[in-house]
Amino acid sequence: MDEVQEKQTEKLPESGSDESDIINLDELEEIIGYRFENRALLEEAFTHVSFSPGNGVSYDRLEYVGDAVLNLLFSKVHFFLYPRLSSGQLTRLRASNVDTEKLARVAIKHGLHRFLRHNKPLFKDQIKKFTLEISDYSLHSNGLIDVPKVLADIVESAIGAVFVDSNSSLDTVWKAFEGLLEPIISPETMKQHPVTELYEMCQKNNMKVQFVDLWAKNMAFDVFVDGQLVGTASYGLKKEVAHNRAAKNALDNIVKILGEKETTQDQDVSAIKLKCTQDNLECK
Repeated sequence: MDEVQEKQTEKLPESGSDESDIINLDELEEIIGYRFENRALLEEAFTHVSFSPGNGVSYDRLEYVGDAVLNLLFSKVHFFLYPRLSSGQLTRLRASNVDTEKLARVAIKHGLHRFLRHNKPLFKDQIKKFTLEISDYSLHSNGLIDVPKVLADIVESAIGAVFVDSNSSLDTVWKAFEGLLEPIISPETMKQHPVTELYEMCQKNNMKVQFVDLWAKNMAFDVFVDGQLVGTASYGLKKEVAHNRAAKNALDNIVKILGEKETTQDQDVSAIKLKCTQDNLECK
């Protein structure tokens, strides 16, 4: 774990407050890089519905706005930055930059989780686990870890708060958040989801994929390719993650199998050519 990751982990005992209703708005504005005219918006953006049930104050509405604004911003930026990409490629690129894990990483990297007001004790453990797990994946796990959605929520709600406070200025929002969203995933750094990659690889090699759902039995998935067990994984916290990890395990094994298969085929071809040469036959 690098020095930055260690510092983030050290802050975790303070992450999320279920004990105090005070947010250091000055520090939060400093992180975001924007000074609010209406600071109540910033406070609302970091208030989970569990903090004060019944009073109607939570980040939900601002998150709704921020989600739409962020999608529009990336659509605009990518459209002009990558003129040769198709609409489908642009959609996948945008999705990789605004999905839950990508935004949750932003919250951890800049310590935004420390300002969250809530009454959910489990949040702290979930955030700590997530912070430790992302250290194994430099940019994105592509579905291999469980992500606390609340982390992505506060990034979107903060974006929504800036958008509303700035009189709906997209330029102001992008100026504040472009740096916070780094590293932004590009076509060169974007990776495929393991399930998608597995199906595409097997289709290319005329192989049949079958996932066997063992979740009810032992929280696991098995993956068979052409009737052969090639991957398995279990994950007790989330069924989807177990499914994705099984696909990744199958991918790792299939690469080895295909490599061995190609090596064997090359050896067979070489042996045939040698035999033909020895027998003075024409080889094709």
